[in-house]
Amino acid sequence: MDTQKKKILIVDDNKDLRGVLVNALHAENLTVLEAGNGEEGLALALAEHPDMILLDIVMPKMDGVTMLQKLRKDKWGRDAWVTMLTNLTDAEKVHAAMEEGVYDFLAKSDWALEDLLSKIRLKLNIPTG
Repeated sequence: MDTQKKKILIVDDNKDLRGVLVNALHAENLTVLEAGNGEEGLALALAEHPDMILLDIVMPKMDGVTMLQKLRKDKWGRDAWVTMLTNLTDAEKVHAAMEEGVYDFLAKSDWALEDLLSKIRLKLNIPTG
């Protein structure tokens, strides 16, 4: 059994949302990395190689779609597991993110924390209970 903790990177400019996610993911015994914009997120992703990235689309400095495009140019980043989290319903941005290959796309207004945690447990093979 893999004794190394699974690592998740949260890239979102909403500090309150990051705080909620960090607390919930720590409770799942996961290592959590945080970035407040796409530039920080890209640097952390390429340095730390997380098992999963939760990525917002609308952020300062570098948006999530641009970060994703840059991530996909990297040998490791080409196959990185990314779930997009956003309030955005702009079909063009959603399509651009999907073109880059994402695991899931969740509108922040449409998901519950437990649903997100269930998806993360499933992807990372984390036992429940």
